[in-house]
Amino acid sequence: MDELRCSHSITRLLSITGIPRSSYYKWRATQPQRDARQDREREIKEHMMAIHFANREFGYPRMTTALWESGLNVNHKKVWRIMRELSIQSVIRKKRKKSSYTPSVIYPNRLKRKFHATAPQQKMVTDITYISEGNTFVYLSVIQDLFNNEIVAWQLSKRNDVQLVLDTVEQWTQKRDVSEAVLHSDQGFQYTSQVYNSRLEAFGVKGSHSRKATCLDNACIESFFSHLKTEKLYLIQCNSEAEIRQAVEDYVYNYNYRRFQAKLKQRAPIEYRCALAA
Repeated sequence: MDELRCSHSITRLLSITGIPRSSYYKWRATQPQRDARQDREREIKEHMMAIHFANREFGYPRMTTALWESGLNVNHKKVWRIMRELSIQSVIRKKRKKSSYTPSVIYPNRLKRKFHATAPQQKMVTDITYISEGNTFVYLSVIQDLFNNEIVAWQLSKRNDVQLVLDTVEQWTQKRDVSEAVLHSDQGFQYTSQVYNSRLEAFGVKGSHSRKATCLDNACIESFFSHLKTEKLYLIQCNSEAEIRQAVEDYVYNYNYRRFQAKLKQRAPIEYRCALAA
């Protein structure tokens, strides 16, 4: 209704909608409080997503405690509701019959924080981060080549699931010979699933996993996500998946083609790769 006030009188609008005048003005008077509540809930959701990515085993009781330790006094019932809205679930190992149990695939840490590569498609890193879309989140999966820090594949989805990482691997392998490449990740459920690791084996890719709760084992991809958010996403307001997708696409293009890096002798990733191939 506020959008129509410039071209129509309030009296006429209220008459058409049947809304009592007192209700309308009460609604307008309380708008700042509603905006403040929405901002606070958005802040809580941001904190909860960060806690979840660092501690995937947390259910709502431990999530509530973690929020309190962060200075956010949130009722456990509200935490439970928001976790349901964001599809956050704790990773709990359930007892199953031996005949139906499918064990997770855990690879050794083949990188061991040795992030230097001497050729393309030799050492790759991958991870998932979350991006705020107003009151919800979308998930970005990325694969990066440590030879020149190039982003070789990325996918965006509303679901943080195995299919997201499968789609990212599919994009990476479409036009490249990736046999014998090492693809390093954390021990998230997507990366330890049988279907994901069967896909790696089919392409001749060697899996590699960080140690549990050791983000420095995958520091390069974490650094890229930090640059993406501080240099692009935090500077604009994305209100839809389409806007986020465009922002990520723009940033990745500029990162690959125009972002000069000291490690690459002040060249951009693709420029560096092409120069050495010439």
